[in-house]
Amino acid sequence: MATVLITGTNRGVGLEFVRQFLARGDKVLAACRDPDAAEELGRFREENGNLQLFTLDVSSQKSMETFTMQLSGQAIDIFINNAGVYGPRDSGFGNVDTQQWSEVMQVNAMAPLILTQLLINNLRQSDTKKLAYITSKMGSIDDNTGGGSYVYRSSKAALNAVVKSVAVDLGSNGFSVAVLHPGWVRTDMGGPSGLIDTQTSVSGMMRVIDSMSEQNSGSFFNYDGSIIPW
Repeated sequence: MATVLITGTNRGVGLEFVRQFLARGDKVLAACRDPDAAEELGRFREENGNLQLFTLDVSSQKSMETFTMQLSGQAIDIFINNAGVYGPRDSGFGNVDTQQWSEVMQVNAMAPLILTQLLINNLRQSDTKKLAYITSKMGSIDDNTGGGSYVYRSSKAALNAVVKSVAVDLGSNGFSVAVLHPGWVRTDMGGPSGLIDTQTSVSGMMRVIDSMSEQNSGSFFNYDGSIIPW
């Protein structure tokens, strides 16, 4: 049984990660902004004693610190940073707002590193030491042929750069680190036109996480295991 910490678990991909890890018998630490309002998470907890729920707002430094203090002494085998936001949908050239951009960067690029720093003692207690950060193909500079979406693209490109450095800095300590693109998923963020459902996305990403090693640490994976160019 692995102990898996997942952020952004109240819906979509995060909720499906919780469901699938519980189904295979792992212990899940699920964090979201308002667990009391997350009805399906609450139902999962009633049905499975391996699930613990925590309050976490990654836009708040205080919330991140309070959350990680609650985990003092708890070894974490797998950390999945899933919490993220898209931000303004109309962030094309000439329509980018500083405040909105800053808020998205905080959640998508800054918070993942801050959380990793705050959790490092928990992560070091594990023999598994796997860190997976949910990104987007839209954060690939090589893949950007459509332009626009300045806020979301830049936040995910920044996350990719952050995680690459984490992989380098923690590599000598036995950590396996990766960014994962979940595919175009039918969720509130991905919209109804997505090409795959959450079950397909998450089952694929779990196979990728299972295959993560020190040898492929620092990679940018698609949910099907293929490598995405940076």
